[in-house]
Amino acid sequence: MGLFDDVQARSLAKPEIFWAEAASEIDWYKPYTKVLDGSDAPFYRWFSGGELNTCYNALDRHVEQGRGEQTALIYDSPVTDTKENITYSDLLKRVAKFAGSLAQLGVAKGDRVIIYMPMIPEAAVAMLACARLGAVHSVVFGGFAANELATRIDDCSPKVIVSASCGIEVSKVIPYKPLLDEAIDLSTHKPDHCVIWQRPQIEASMTAERDVDWAEIEGQASAVDCVPVAATDPLYILYTSGTTGQPKGIVRDNGGHAVALHWSMKNIYNVEPGEVFWGASDVGWVVGHSYIVYGPLIYGATSVMYEGKPVGTPDPGAFWRVISEHNVSVLFTAPTAFRAIRQQDPDASYLDKYDLSCFRTLFLAGERCDPDTLNWALDKLKVPVIDHWWQTETGWPIASNCLGIEELPIVAGSPARSVPGWDVRILDADDHSEMPAGDIGAIVCKLPLPPGTFSTLWNAKERHRQAYLTGFPGYYETGDAGYKDENGYIYVMSRTDDIINVAGHRLSTGAMEEVLAAHEDVAECAVIGVADKLKGQLPLGFMVLKAGAQKSHSDVVAEVVQKVRHDIGPVAAFKLAVVVGRLPKTRSGKILRATMRKIADSEDFKVPATIDDPVILDEIRVALQSIGYGNT
Repeated sequence: MGLFDDVQARSLAKPEIFWAEAASEIDWYKPYTKVLDGSDAPFYRWFSGGELNTCYNALDRHVEQGRGEQTALIYDSPVTDTKENITYSDLLKRVAKFAGSLAQLGVAKGDRVIIYMPMIPEAAVAMLACARLGAVHSVVFGGFAANELATRIDDCSPKVIVSASCGIEVSKVIPYKPLLDEAIDLSTHKPDHCVIWQRPQIEASMTAERDVDWAEIEGQASAVDCVPVAATDPLYILYTSGTTGQPKGIVRDNGGHAVALHWSMKNIYNVEPGEVFWGASDVGWVVGHSYIVYGPLIYGATSVMYEGKPVGTPDPGAFWRVISEHNVSVLFTAPTAFRAIRQQDPDASYLDKYDLSCFRTLFLAGERCDPDTLNWALDKLKVPVIDHWWQTETGWPIASNCLGIEELPIVAGSPARSVPGWDVRILDADDHSEMPAGDIGAIVCKLPLPPGTFSTLWNAKERHRQAYLTGFPGYYETGDAGYKDENGYIYVMSRTDDIINVAGHRLSTGAMEEVLAAHEDVAECAVIGVADKLKGQLPLGFMVLKAGAQKSHSDVVAEVVQKVRHDIGPVAAFKLAVVVGRLPKTRSGKILRATMRKIADSEDFKVPATIDDPVILDEIRVALQSIGYGNT
């Protein structure tokens, strides 16, 4: 057994001792009385009886320890040509003042505050200011549709909403205030106030008595100290991006969250305090919460907040410039970002323009990383490329190559092994027996989950039980399907819903996507299951080709059809594929496979609230109609 095996075994055999050791790295106002509280199982709680403040752990303690002049946050915005380095001391001053502003508006411990902001430092300031007061923030992705924002307003009933006049998507300015005003008109609950950060690109019109100018109220406020909260008190609510019905409000607590994220920064990402860590995501998503704001700052690292895209701001070298200019050691982004870079610059010629000698590791997560993308990144960057897997509900990785413990062999297609603290099993969907190595089943995690995971759903405890805990009693149901190999490596093949049944054979669309992605001309792909009268379902592939690809579309389709037949077998019945200009995705980069399937099957569907560009759905419909599908 190696070091990783030892750590993993200890974390599962003696979890209370293991996480108590990790908790010693966090500053507590009052010690916890119980590490793991199972009195309300299966709703376990961590560090009951303890009191702390997340903002104190992220800012104050670093300043008190003499590290105030270290850069806490690097703001890099190619869309506004702005760069700013904010020290821990300066960030603390801004957060303490804005917390005072919120307190003047009546925000107190336990109150909810919705934050509807673009990727600017003020978004992080607002989050940390809420944490400082013990208020519960709910960040809603900036530019979200008004009706979706309205459902979140009604669900969490915020006392105050914090927003900005606009966001910027590449070169397009998106006014936020009209969306916010419409959302408030649509909602039953009405906030007492809206605090608006006026950006120079657009000045928002203000509603008398309700709206207040951020700069004005901050200028009048006094700094406030941190408010002690219970470890089990909520820090934030983050709504999952469901496309139907009521969104699920994931609740994260203060104590377990701080402990788990601090532990992960060293043990998973192998970052040292003071190094530059870049989570290339958005604060509206869980990655932005965990690894732009809270994780790096609680740990004492320097975090990058980037307002831009991987390509187009201004070119496919955008990420390389940021890494080089800001001395980034570790980058965490989505596979879709690297597929976009590769599609525009297959030979990675832009890498030659920048010095990346500072760069040590690339981490990928968000959806499955196909082996071809991982191998391309390995080949071009010459550093370890670590695929790892986690979810909004979990808050931090379930499976990863834990570089701070022991670097394991990188295996393309797998996020490696379950992280210490996680007991991951592959179970049969029918009888719940454990599947043999190599056989696909439902991926579940044995309860209790480790610290830092969601404690409940906001005002929906029974929904939490039904959605996650009843399908496999004693386990958390991830909703993902996959398998383990004989070495314990986990392979997350697809969502459970994406396991298709072809003439009685259960097949993973993810396995077929791997084959398509390996084609020399394919930059990105997706496979869905479409209805078939004879076989029940048939796989259908979508492919985006690399810039400069020379082969005809029909040739590429013929070659991937033959390749799937060769690699997976005739049982896959893979005969349908189409080339498209782009794939429909959420703003966080997830491909909207379920929506594509509904279009193909001519079913009614709701345009997902998180979609990046709704026009793409029409492009998909036209492409499907060219092969006899999607006729409505």
